[in-house]
Amino acid sequence: MTPDPHTEWVRSSVSHALAPPSLPAGASAADERRCRAMDVDDLPTPSLLVDLGSFEHNVRTMSGALPGSRLRPHVKAFKSTGLARRLADAGHQGFCCATAREVEGMAAADLGADLLLANEVLGPAASRLGAVVASGRARVTVAVDSRETLAAAAEGGVREVLIDVNVGLPRCGCEPEEAGRLADEARAKGLEVRGVMGYEGHLMREPTATKAAKVEAAMAVLLAAHADVGGDVVSAGGTGTYALNRWATEIQAGSYCLMDTEYVEHAPAFRPALFLWCTVISTSPRGYAVLDGGLKCLAMDHGDPSVAHGDCRVTPAHVDPTVAMHERLHVVDGDQLVDVWPIDLRGW
Repeated sequence: MTPDPHTEWVRSSVSHALAPPSLPAGASAADERRCRAMDVDDLPTPSLLVDLGSFEHNVRTMSGALPGSRLRPHVKAFKSTGLARRLADAGHQGFCCATAREVEGMAAADLGADLLLANEVLGPAASRLGAVVASGRARVTVAVDSRETLAAAAEGGVREVLIDVNVGLPRCGCEPEEAGRLADEARAKGLEVRGVMGYEGHLMREPTATKAAKVEAAMAVLLAAHADVGGDVVSAGGTGTYALNRWATEIQAGSYCLMDTEYVEHAPAFRPALFLWCTVISTSPRGYAVLDGGLKCLAMDHGDPSVAHGDCRVTPAHVDPTVAMHERLHVVDGDQLVDVWPIDLRGW
């Protein structure tokens, strides 16, 4: 991948700042840490910040609940191989992707042990996936829900598929009674059918009183389809249902890493870790303050972001599209900049 000049500059600056400083005898470890790190005020605004302590808490919490292959982190939520590598270090070797670009980038970063494109592809995208398979740099599985997407996967060079089943979210997925037939057609084309997937996305923000029963009902549909399809994989779930979905063999959660204001009440075990660092550029005698962060750097599809009074750290309402608007994640420990992760999986 082409190095990002700003990222390389920041990393160089961080590396320089982390060089052993000259400290007086008897200096404490805290004094040393303060001398060795750049301050967040050195960043241009608006910039995305990742709070290291909250991020590490979220990773530990999810890894404790879903260790190893029980979790297939969804990279669409953060689009960064630098962040993905931290999840791999936590024991999660399989990843979920939403675009061909994400698959290509993960493979190029040697994070391709088991990549699932949990989305149907047609046309050139299927050939791009086949090229990744042919390179030997990644194991690639793609979701299929029709004869057309199945044919595209086979003709593009993809060798493994999951049958995508509609479990209640009116989006992708074949009707449950069609899953077995589609699996038979896939095998007839020489493809390996690893199992099924179904996304109960319509239940991620379901009220607590009814969520468990509705998740169970959605997974009953998926398990019935799995009985017709076969294979070892039942892939489902997300951050909003990870604690309730006991039927999937793997959970496709991603938002838990960084979180946003929309998800906090639906996944309270995790902490907000993503913030937009802004500057107050104007104030009004009537009590208004204007920040230099707006629609071009914050996704608003889930509502307004959260701004603490007197603070320039804005918590986004929807993490995925907010991240996609930026080029890098600046990792901070308190007010100190300790690393930078390029958002290198942007685009299609």
